[in-house]
This record gives sequence, C-alpha cells and structure tokens, in this order.
Amino acid sequence: MKVLPTLAALCALALSAPAVAADIAVSSPWARASAPGAPNGACYLEIVNTGKEPDRVVSASSPVADKAELHTHLMDNGVMKMRPVEAFEVAPGEPQVLRPGGNHIMLMGLKQQLKPGASFPVTLTFAKAGAVTVQVPVQEAGAMAAPGAQSMHPGAPAQHGQPMHQGGAQHKTN
Repeated sequence: MKVLPTLAALCALALSAPAVAADIAVSSPWARASAPGAPNGACYLEIVNTGKEPDRVVSASSPVADKAELHTHLMDNGVMKMRPVEAFEVAPGEPQVLRPGGNHIMLMGLKQQLKPGASFPVTLTFAKAGAVTVQVPVQEAGAMAAPGAQSMHPGAPAQHGQPMHQGGAQHKTN
C-alpha cells in the first residue's frame, strides 16, 4: 500500500527546512500572533555559519511590516530594555539564536495582523552571504519557541532569559 503525504505534512516539512546561502543556514523561524491593530511584532530564528569566516546579519525586511529592525535586550539600571543594533555577528560554528528576551527581528508598523497558522516571508541580508529569505510561521500569542523546534546546537547558551514581545507589546527605541 502506497502512502501519500498530506498537504499539511508537506507544508510543515517545507517550513522546517533550513534556508541556505553560501555557508549560512537559517532554521526554526517563528513569530507570535499579534493582537488586532497591534503596531509591532517580532520574529525569531536560528542562524548557523558552517564556513570558516565570520559573517553578519546587516538588515532584515518583510512585506508584513513597514520596516524590520535587528534588536537586542539589555539590562539598564535594573530594567530590561530593547535596543536596535547595527548587526548580528554570526561566528563559524557558534549559532546566533534569536529568541524572546534576546536578539530578535522587530517588525515595526505591521500592515496586517499576525494570525496563528499563517506565515510570512522575512529576508535577512548578510554582509558576505547575501540575502536569505525564510517563511515564518505564526504561533499563538504566548508561544516561546517554534513548535517541535530542536536547536541545531542543543548546547547553545541562551542569549538572555526574560520573555518580552507579547502580542501587541508597545515598543520604544530610546
């Protein structure tokens, strides 16, 4: 008996496959659902550099937002704050894990609500590897990781630890 894969299984496989350019692999993309009318959202993913030279993510873009910025969280006088950064360094063999409470891609000026079960493209531009586009599936508002996501490097340290960016969270850059 021949078993044919379902459309849902094929879609899940396509979304979980890493996007690759040169020595860069981008995997496990995901975003949280946003509240209706929320101005901002965020997306998360993992980047691995399999080459011998470091590279940098220098920008991001997505058609679902007016602009996408590279952001991090930092502690400032006992208060966790988000700040834009110029780039994310991606050293060979050291995964750059974008996650809630750490580095992330901030989607500013959402053009549509991010709804669970939907997906949208995000393009990362690397200084050396060029552009890599991934499809970002949207999870429930309280999600903390892509469903079934296994880090390509399970021993990778967390970059920060406090979840932020609940759906519809307000954002300040100063």
